[in-house]
Formats: sequence, structure tokens, C-alpha cells
Amino acid sequence: MIKHHPTNQLLTQYCAGNLSASLSVAVSIHVDMCPLCQEKVAHYEQQHAEHAFMHRQSDSLEDVSSNPEQAEEDFDSMLFNTIVSNDEVDEVYEIEPVTVCVKNTEYTLPRTLTRIGHSKFSSLGKLARSRVDIDDGELRSSLFHIDAGGEIPEHTHTGFELTLLLDGEFSDEAGSYVPGDFIWQDQQHQHTPVTKDGCLCYTVVSSALHFNKGLSKLLNPIGQFIY
Repeated sequence: MIKHHPTNQLLTQYCAGNLSASLSVAVSIHVDMCPLCQEKVAHYEQQHAEHAFMHRQSDSLEDVSSNPEQAEEDFDSMLFNTIVSNDEVDEVYEIEPVTVCVKNTEYTLPRTLTRIGHSKFSSLGKLARSRVDIDDGELRSSLFHIDAGGEIPEHTHTGFELTLLLDGEFSDEAGSYVPGDFIWQDQQHQHTPVTKDGCLCYTVVSSALHFNKGLSKLLNPIGQFIY
């Protein structure tokens, strides 16, 4: 069962279209996997629609009270130009499954990622990373794979790190995670992710991670590579 979810604030920002592209993708993937958040999103979208309708209705009433004849002409024009004369048709397409193969393991990508490109996987030991083609300022989105028996040495974050588990399992000092778990880490957190069977994640980071202990500190100059 999914135990880790986006905050209500993130969900409301997602419904209002106010999240960055990278985070919107993450929330969209999670919502597709999580019945609980599907219900929340439906509720927030309904609230947003009602608010927009009431705002538009209020503006319309002000227009009518100030100039009833002009308001009626404007409404007729809007109805004709926006609805009657609009012959555009939304693109309808069947989503074809997209798979990736990492370390001889094949994964099916979530629906949200099927039309977004990504680079070839680059490997470092049991870790592999593929950049997702989202131009989002300082934020970097990746598909991140840890091979069976792999781990990332204990580290913290110089910015924030969002990890959305897509397939497989991993655990850290806070517990174990299942597909769909939405894990947000920042400077207040430090952890050592390990996996017995391997996992594939979608990650978003705002800055490099920072290793804390022993020889792993030597990895800090390549922290940008790992995430």
C-alpha cells in the first residue's frame, strides 16, 4: 500500500496548473497510481472549476448591470466565435506502452512519461541514470535505477530531492517503500537508500546531494552525476 503522498498544497497547486513541469509530471504519475490522491484531485479540480465559474459569473453580472445591450452582444459573439465556429478537434491518440531496459531488467514507463523523451542510461557501479527531457530551469528530472543489492551511501541534500518509486522496492532509515510512494527530502534529511531486488525511480532535484561519511565523501565532486 502507498504510504507517502504529495502534500495537499502540492495537489492543489497541481490542479491549478501552478507547479513546475518536473513536479507536475511527478504528481501526475503518482495520482495515476494512487486511488486516494485521485479522489483528492477530483475534489480540488471541482473546487477550482466552481471558483472560476463564480468569478466569471460575477464579472458577467457587472457587465450586464452597466450595459445590458452590449453584454448580450458580447455573449452572442462569444458563443459563435468560441463554440459554433470552432472546428478544432482535440487530438485523440492511443497510448502505446513504452519500456526501458536497464541492467537486463525491463520496465514499463508510466503513461505520463510515454511522450517525454529521455537520454540513454549512464552507469556507475550498480547505479544508472537517464535524464528526462524536461527543460525546467535548475530542476533536473531523471529516471534513476539501482541494481539488485545496490545502495547509495549516506547523504543529505543541498536543495530538495523528490523520489517517486516506479517499480521495485528500496528502503532507508525511515522505512521501506513500494511503487507509487512519493518521497520528499531536503537539508533536514539524511538517508542511505538500499534495495534487495532493484528499483526504478523518477527523481527531481534542485541541487546536488552531499555525502556525509567516510570514503563516500570522495563522491561529493560527482554528486551532480548521481542525481
